[in-house]
Amino acid sequence: MIATIVSVLTNPQFLIPLFAAISVFATVVTLLSPYFERDQLGARMKAVSLEREQIRARERARLAEESQRASLRNEAKPFMRQIVEKFNLRATLADAGTKTKLSMAGFRGQAPLIAFLFARVTVPILFLAVALFYLFALTEWEQPGAVKVFVAVVFAYGGFYAPILYLTNIINKRQLSIQRAWPDALDLMLICVESGMSSEAAFRKVSEEVGVESVALAEELTLVTAELSYLAERRQAYENLSARTGLESVKSVMTSLIQAERYGTSLGTALRVLSQESRNRRMNLAEKKAAALPPKLTVPMIVFFLPVLLAVIVGPAAIQLMERL
Repeated sequence: MIATIVSVLTNPQFLIPLFAAISVFATVVTLLSPYFERDQLGARMKAVSLEREQIRARERARLAEESQRASLRNEAKPFMRQIVEKFNLRATLADAGTKTKLSMAGFRGQAPLIAFLFARVTVPILFLAVALFYLFALTEWEQPGAVKVFVAVVFAYGGFYAPILYLTNIINKRQLSIQRAWPDALDLMLICVESGMSSEAAFRKVSEEVGVESVALAEELTLVTAELSYLAERRQAYENLSARTGLESVKSVMTSLIQAERYGTSLGTALRVLSQESRNRRMNLAEKKAAALPPKLTVPMIVFFLPVLLAVIVGPAAIQLMERL
């Protein structure tokens, strides 16, 4: 039985159609996935409401000098927490930058941190076990055992950085979503401020309106509204938003808000200028991508389009020539 499975898995006539079917399936799923995406605004707003309640509980506990603070966040799995605490992974794998990256990806609290540290330990072991099983049991690769073990260790090393790559990918997608919707959010904020609204009311109104375009930005603005209401210093709320997004455009706006509240300068003028700069930056980014498109299409055209074009043009003439000869 095992010999039959190994012969089937190592047969090129079986593997090539299998990989082709997987590629076609992945292409179809990629093309159709936007039509089946669910609206995540409600779920993310619910998570933000939990964050707001956590801020409220923490500040009330601080003001009342209570010994225990309320926690409204979901706890991590017990076995994950046990492994992290047993091997002291917080001291070896986690630092201030890890928590900042998790917050930039939208993961806040201790539960995501524990899950991330648990993944960095277990994923390499999983990759190593799968690689060893495939190399020694499923394939007949004619190489010494030391070479196979080295290849499996390389896979395990890649698994150690797989959670970091996953987190970086989420951060990039989240920043792109925020960056695209940020100029529109600034325009709405400018309208709210010039109509006489306070900063908290402006952030709350913009978070309700911009959620259709960017769920991530709506979540961050809602968190800012909560922090402005409950933190002792308003400056800390603006700085937290800059740290959670990691975008220079957001940081410049938050700096302007801090200076406006400190020196009493006009907030409307600063928002108008910053909104125009953000819109120009977004347009420049779109023009940069459009200018980089022709060089990126050169290799696919040479590899895929030109052979087919030559076959269509030269094929009939070659067939006629072969018939005459």
